[in-house]
Parts: sequence; C-alpha cells; structure tokens
Amino acid sequence: MMLPALVRSILAYRSFVLGSVKREFQAKYRNTMLGAAWTILNPLAMIVVYTVIFSKVMNSRLPGSSSPLSYSIYLCAGVISWGLFAEITSRGQSMFIENANLIKKISFPRISLPLIIAMSATVNFAIIFALFVGFLIVSGHFPGWVFVAVVPVLLLQIALSTGLGIILGVLNVFFRDVGQFFGIFVQFWFWLTPIVYPVNILPAAVHPLIDWNPMARIVNAWQAILVHGQAPDWAALAPVAVLAILLCVFSLRLFRKRSAEMVDEL
Repeated sequence: MMLPALVRSILAYRSFVLGSVKREFQAKYRNTMLGAAWTILNPLAMIVVYTVIFSKVMNSRLPGSSSPLSYSIYLCAGVISWGLFAEITSRGQSMFIENANLIKKISFPRISLPLIIAMSATVNFAIIFALFVGFLIVSGHFPGWVFVAVVPVLLLQIALSTGLGIILGVLNVFFRDVGQFFGIFVQFWFWLTPIVYPVNILPAAVHPLIDWNPMARIVNAWQAILVHGQAPDWAALAPVAVLAILLCVFSLRLFRKRSAEMVDEL
C-alpha cells in the first residue's frame, strides 16, 4: 500500500477514526460521578503535588536556577512529555490483539488503529499540557515566543512513538513476549532518560550513552523550551527526526507485509 493510497483510505474512514477517539474519551470516564471533570482534576493534582512536594517540602533546586519552582517545572515538563510517549507505545504494542474481534469481523483500514491511539493520547496530553501552561502563566514562568517550538517537537515525538508502537504491535501478534518485555523495558527507559534528574549531575563518561537515547533528546527539547525559555537544540533533534522517519517507513512496510498473516494469527 503506497502512502497516497493509505492516506485516501484513512480519509475515507475519517468518521470511524474520529468517532473511535470520541468513544475512547467518553468511555474513560463513563459511570463516574464527576465525568469529564477528572480530565482536569487528575493532571491538576499531579502539578500541585510536584510543586508542593519538591519546591516546598523537599526544597529541591534545579542547578543553575534560583527559582524555587524551576525543578517542579523541569519535572512536570519531563513527566508530561514522557507520558505521551509511554501511552502511545504501550497501547500500540497491544492494539491489534485488543481489537482482534474488530479486525476479523469488520472491513476497515487496520492501520487506522495506531492513528486512533495516537490521536486519543494526544487529546489526553493536550488537556494536561494546557493546565501546565496555565500554571506557567500564573506563576510567571511562561517561556514567551519560543513556546511555538513545542509544535515541531510534539510532532516529532508523535511520529517516533507511533512508528515504534506499530512495530511493537505487529511483533506482539506473533510473539506475545514482546508486550511483556516492553512493559519492563519502558520502566528502565524512563530512568535512563533525564526526567527526574538533570543530565549534568551524571558523570561525563555517561553523557555519550545518554545521547543514544532518542527520548532523552526530545525530553531535553521540552525542558529547554518550558524551563529555560530557550529554543531546542535542533541539530541534536535531527538524528531523532531521521530515526522517526525510518521507524514510520519500516513500520508501514512491516504492517503491509504481515497484515494478512496477522488476521490468521489473531
């Protein structure tokens, strides 16, 4: 399936895709008393906890910054951006298995499943991120014009996450250990990414190893924008962009090659 044909098939089923995203959002808070209010309360609680615990109780400080809120902002920027990556990849590795009945019974472009997951995760991210931006504005830490740089960084992260998620999803259909392994691996990946700690506190010998971590570069870009009010290091993100393109291309080829076999396996 060539890319133009793929785009046309997804556009033809855009009502199905958008409807699925809407249903996922509604199902998340169905039968709860507060309903969609939880979309605000959960991230708001996270921001308040990080701010109170780290800036007030633990009196944590970000090296090179005198603001008492800098470390809380640094931590929130990393955790929120990592959450988007983790949601897309973790849900991606099980998406074909979880939708086995749908895949076997209904004719639709199955490649729309990762699109639904990416869009749903982005909606969740947008709600949390909007509250975080509100916190930055109220606390006087909004980065200014450089904030527009979040758009290419976000698109790059979604492309990287979706490409990896599709590969994991296809492999998990044939090798169910893939999902179990990735659940463990992603926990180590989190701690190998400078989210909780600044990279400059690590020994210099470790820095080249961190550079091989694509999420470390993406998270660093988020932190540069939101914490320091600086443009990301675009040169450092260039290899990540190349990797994201390669993952997307390879994932689509892998899906196309194994699509029929996946139906039989499921």
